[in-house]
Amino acid sequence: MTDPILFDTPEKGVLRMTLNRPDVLNALNWDIYTALLGKLEEVRADPDVRVVILTGTGRGFCSGHDLKSAGPFPHAREGLGKPYANRQGMLWLNRIPLAMRTLPQPILCAVNGTVAGVGYTLAMASDMCIAVRGAKFINTIHNAATGAEFGLSYLVSKAVGSQRAAEILLTARPVEAEEAERIGLILRAVEPDGLMDEALTIARGIMVNVPLGVWLTKQSLWLNQSAGSLEAAIELENRAVMIAQSTEDAKEKRQSFWEKRAPNFTLT
Repeated sequence: MTDPILFDTPEKGVLRMTLNRPDVLNALNWDIYTALLGKLEEVRADPDVRVVILTGTGRGFCSGHDLKSAGPFPHAREGLGKPYANRQGMLWLNRIPLAMRTLPQPILCAVNGTVAGVGYTLAMASDMCIAVRGAKFINTIHNAATGAEFGLSYLVSKAVGSQRAAEILLTARPVEAEEAERIGLILRAVEPDGLMDEALTIARGIMVNVPLGVWLTKQSLWLNQSAGSLEAAIELENRAVMIAQSTEDAKEKRQSFWEKRAPNFTLT
């Protein structure tokens, strides 16, 4: 049986997670959710992983929740009524975008094709998202009678603003990669044969920086989205600076800059 998620290391420091159900456009079931969440928690404690790339196989990135074969939430206590079991399932699923945003390592989503439903949120919950030209972002969550799950209403509005988010989420119209780049929904639209090269180029640009500094910068970036004031945002950054500058890796970064060479970080 083929693994529904593939894990590999295309370069030192880079973990690639590839959704691998191309026959159903990488639709997600409970086994995949469990594997994905488990891997994120494993990576959280692995400082040798510097960047995570999330992508898919075939002509689609992710078509969302597998409505045909996913089945009911498997972790619900026996005897719970459907509304209670569904509520438990939603709370459990919501751990995934939260785990992605609170993961110390940056996550880069490399969208290889159609994005729909829960797949939309996986792309938006990543720290950066690039997509092949012609890829479409489609809010099929309306097919389940609601228009936003997994924090999608928050994530899209933060990316493109409330007015544009309202139009995208309420009409559920497809947004192609070229428009998504133009409005800030994604970082960049690229040619299909250049998707992974572009993802690895971005990863390399991250990995030349002090690991702890990268982790704390990611934390500051997202926590400061809801900072109450500029003063509060600056204070959080100041604390990150003090911590990151106390490492030996910070000294190595400065030394490598003056010597015009790649840094050799030791996680000390």
